[in-house]
Amino acid sequence: MGFFTEMFARPRPQDHPRYRAALALLNAMSNADRADIGIKPADFPRIAREMSMR
Repeated sequence: MGFFTEMFARPRPQDHPRYRAALALLNAMSNADRADIGIKPADFPRIAREMSMR
């Protein structure tokens, strides 16, 4: 039980605001827009991470 207590007692790391903004932008795109640039929803975290680094 100590593992669960420690796991849930620790604060969750907050996403960086730029990462959240990039992820929101990707989620707001329509399916046609996504197909035009050739990305899938599984690629969103990686792309958002790259966008937030710029």
